[in-house]
Amino acid sequence: VHLVESGGGLVQPGGSLRLSCVASGFAFSSSGLNWARQVPGKGLEWVSGIGSDGSTYYADTVKGRFTISRDNAKNTVDLQMNSLKPEDTAVYYCAIRRGPTFPPITGQGTQVTVSS
Repeated sequence: VHLVESGGGLVQPGGSLRLSCVASGFAFSSSGLNWARQVPGKGLEWVSGIGSDGSTYYADTVKGRFTISRDNAKNTVDLQMNSLKPEDTAVYYCAIRRGPTFPPITGQGTQVTVSS
């Protein structure tokens, strides 16, 4: 399994960024994909996910501002982030959950910094 995130950067409060994750090495179209984020000293926060059927979920902290999407032809999952806030600053990871027993599979992460 290989996940590669891109699209992070520095943006002012209220701005937008689009993160992208290219996946390989597994049955992408039949898998759920997620975005999670982490700040130093804190655990992983699950931000958004999309199922193989296109169903989505969002954390309350990002609901209405972030949109997750997937393209099964390109093996990509994107996260459109609008109305960014300083508290959205974190390393964002594309991730595959493996249940409560095993840690998730993630990529190397992409840094998002929201600051004026």
